[in-house]
Amino acid sequence: MSDQEQPNWVLGVDVGGTFTDVVVMGDQGKLVSTKTPSTPDQSDGVINGIKKIAEILETNYDEFLANCTLVVHGTTVATNALLEYDGAKVGLLTTEGFRDEIEFRRGYKESVFSVRLQKPHQIVPRRYRIGVPERMDKDGNILTPLDEGAVRRSVRELVKEGVKSIAVCFLFSFVNPAHERRVKEIISEEAPDVFVSLSSDVLPQIREFERVSTTVVNAFTGPVMQSYLNHLKERLNEQGFAGELFVMQSNGGVQNVEQTGKLAAGSLLSGPAGGVSAASFIGERSGYENLITVDMGGTSYDVSVIEQLEPTITTESWISRYRVALPMMDIHTIGAGGGSIAWIDSGGALRVGPKSAGSYPGPACYDRGGTQPTVTDINVLLGYINPDNFLGGEMELKRELAEKAVEEHIAKPLGISVIEAALAISQIVNSDMSNAVQYVTSQRGFDPRNFALLAVGGAGAIHAGRQAEDLGINTVIVPALAPVFAAQGDVAADLKVTELRTIFEEMKHVDLDEINQAFEEMEKTTRNKLGAQDITKHFQANRYIDMRYEGEVHEVTVPVRSRTKRITALNLEATVKDFHGLHERLFAHKDVDQSIEILNLRLDLIGVREKVLLQDEAFDAEDPAPAEVGKRTVYFSSDPVDVEVYYASLLNPGNLIAGPAIIEQWGTTIVVYPNQEALIDANRNCVIEVQQIRGGQQ
Repeated sequence: MSDQEQPNWVLGVDVGGTFTDVVVMGDQGKLVSTKTPSTPDQSDGVINGIKKIAEILETNYDEFLANCTLVVHGTTVATNALLEYDGAKVGLLTTEGFRDEIEFRRGYKESVFSVRLQKPHQIVPRRYRIGVPERMDKDGNILTPLDEGAVRRSVRELVKEGVKSIAVCFLFSFVNPAHERRVKEIISEEAPDVFVSLSSDVLPQIREFERVSTTVVNAFTGPVMQSYLNHLKERLNEQGFAGELFVMQSNGGVQNVEQTGKLAAGSLLSGPAGGVSAASFIGERSGYENLITVDMGGTSYDVSVIEQLEPTITTESWISRYRVALPMMDIHTIGAGGGSIAWIDSGGALRVGPKSAGSYPGPACYDRGGTQPTVTDINVLLGYINPDNFLGGEMELKRELAEKAVEEHIAKPLGISVIEAALAISQIVNSDMSNAVQYVTSQRGFDPRNFALLAVGGAGAIHAGRQAEDLGINTVIVPALAPVFAAQGDVAADLKVTELRTIFEEMKHVDLDEINQAFEEMEKTTRNKLGAQDITKHFQANRYIDMRYEGEVHEVTVPVRSRTKRITALNLEATVKDFHGLHERLFAHKDVDQSIEILNLRLDLIGVREKVLLQDEAFDAEDPAPAEVGKRTVYFSSDPVDVEVYYASLLNPGNLIAGPAIIEQWGTTIVVYPNQEALIDANRNCVIEVQQIRGGQQ
């Protein structure tokens, strides 16, 4: 095959705790995916995954890599560094008298009502936190000049202690960053190899604790992320990769290696964000603009909301006990996965999770020494999972061990049968997961009945049908690439850079010229951060204003509706009207006569990529009989029923499957419950229509 005939490939690579997922899309619409075991050095797993994809495509690895124009990487390097407290040795330079801000927080713990909650692990111990003489006022005027001699002495002291990364956070530096900028220059003179994280770069906005916490987290994770990305890029280039390497960010966009290394805190949700981005992509192609995404893996259940194809964003994340106030996907997680353990509490009540059996020893049916009953065990007992075809037959499960675990730990103590115990466990975990969906919908002003439920992860499609019934949701979508969904999102995501700026003012005193000038400067900054690259089709700037009623503590982020680059008085009036509506939806209250304050401006610059078009497949006959591989006894209640079992790989677009039925797919199982029917769409997604006879409305 000549070079002219070689397709161009775009690779999405997502590294998880167990597997590294790889999805490749060609410019001719071809899409291929695979999994390979994750490795301690994540770059090994990435390289192995790319080699495996080349084998599947029956092409030479060097030739394939040379024709890859883009690799988008979802990575847990920064996440693991923070979760395991295995980041760089960090020092903090702050305004004299304020070095304990990181511990004082806002005078309360993130879990206000937990009296037993201990203080978090110190990622910057007090002896490495140094206050230096300097002070700005709230308007950015210098009250106390920067003591450069004190800065030099402090830097030398920290370096002597082995500090490899320094965070700098001065009072009101978000208004005037001059002192922080000068400190960075001094550090580069005294210790050019030390990583520097300035709060005026990381989070230039009001609220001191949020700013210092986010800056310290960035300093803690930055060197690790920077080292890893440089290592991966070097390995890829040595093997002939001449394209561009980008990294999935927590805000749902992708960014180049250089900027990701500087702002590692922006990639703390790199993996889950890929899945949410993929959901937007699937929703657009399938005609569903409002989605609730649920990802059920081995230990956790992640839920997020997409409205009008836009994922919800939050700036109030706590990760490993530290506040990270950067805009991130709003992903709610509970301890409910395939490995979640069922147990009986001291009051005799049946509980499920949050403790998990993990991968080792894992569920009892894994036959790795685990003896506690888990959600995976009950799914085997109820007939939802085929123990002989788990992971496409790569792993054999032991039904008898699952039965023994449930009988000893649940059925006998409660005086019920094994099947009754399994059904009870299933009902409890389904209820827990439905409550998690309610948390991100009803409690935030969304009606779940107005959304489709998109289920991914190894166990998501087993339970999604029941949750849809409980929540009154009419449609469940199981993507064709549900087991590697985050990697698919990496492939589809646009570039995105977020810039923040504080303008604290009463709305009635707002200067439109000041706001427009600020947004103009922010757009220039974001364009510089995107840097020179060849994958952007065009740019799109989305503007937001954080607003609140006077006297409130929390603000509401409101999109600015404007067809031009300049915001007019009419645009601002419309934004205020939208604020009242959003406030009422979120808090069931609005007061159009109440004075309004603005706090921050936010601009998202999106580098829109040329989309790789997938080829829709023509519909086949409705009859799915050619894909039927037999029947299996399944328990939806205490009365067993025999249901048809289908292989997903044998199903074709247009096939219609009436429930109850089971669809076995590598990496996941889809349960079509009674009174439901599944259609395989033109992209081989499984779309299940749900008849509301349980929790919803008929």
